Amino acid sequence: MPICPECENPLDFDVDEVEEGDVVACEECGTEFEVVGIDPLELSKADDDLDDEDDEVFDEDEEEE
Repeated sequence: MPICPECENPLDFDVDEVEEGDVVACEECGTEFEVVGIDPLELSKADDDLDDEDDEVFDEDEEEE
């Protein structure tokens, strides 16, 4: 079972069931990781920038209404 790089708790997912580009989250600390490699498993902390961009677009849409 993979281990969370942030809090070192086990991550609850099967390595055989994920693909590159999938996002997995640690149930303990809530950190999200993107799967960047399968063999061996490599995780990269998911960017929060995407959420900020979505919020900006949402705010612009609200202003138009």
